[in-house]
Amino acid sequence: MEKLQFKLEVFEGPLDLLLQLISKNKVSIYNIPILQITDQYFEVLAQMKEMDLEVSSEFLVMAAQLVYIKSRMLLPTEKDAEEAEDPRADLAQRLLEYQRYKLASEYLKEHEFTSRYMFFKEPDNITPKTMPYEGNYSMDELIAAFNDILERTQRRVPPPKKTFEGIVKREVVSVRDKEAYIVELLEKHGSVMFVDIFSGMTTKPELVATFLALLELIRSSRISANYDKAKKDLVVMWHKAE
Repeated sequence: MEKLQFKLEVFEGPLDLLLQLISKNKVSIYNIPILQITDQYFEVLAQMKEMDLEVSSEFLVMAAQLVYIKSRMLLPTEKDAEEAEDPRADLAQRLLEYQRYKLASEYLKEHEFTSRYMFFKEPDNITPKTMPYEGNYSMDELIAAFNDILERTQRRVPPPKKTFEGIVKREVVSVRDKEAYIVELLEKHGSVMFVDIFSGMTTKPELVATFLALLELIRSSRISANYDKAKKDLVVMWHKAE
């Protein structure tokens, strides 16, 4: 049988050394060739001593256990005796348990830095403040006001050049950007006429996105719309947080 060549490593303990010997011999933990493994175990210990490496008492205790198991394996068994307990069973169980912990340790080490800089905070229980809204205007009335603006804009503004750039090409307008535009407008002026919010807008996508942004701000109670009898138009007001 070809002699195994051992490259001495830093073993974490006798079980770690045994696992590596079993792996090198390509045998099963459940059927350890105890005679062969014991000889190789003592060979490694001898090499460790030759290299002035410290052999701890744990390695020596395991060496004694291997000699004991080896001696039991060499004892003859009576033919009529019932099947005796395998003297290697306890060692195999310890090796399996150690192997499980070793694999778990390697997994944790591999993922050590995955969540190192991740911090979690428990959610705060915040009750949103509902702002008062005194208007009695339905969604239909707001849509009617917007349609009036849309109709007047389309009447006086010629088709934009973008319309003719391609049949499938469409102008993309962000509703979020229009929300920010309305908020900035109201923070600056305090209140603004409904029609003035759409001032300067020439394309339908921009008008629609602005109207949707207005509806979202009303829905979230950040702004309100009230009717100005003198100007005969809706006035949009911005409510600042207290």
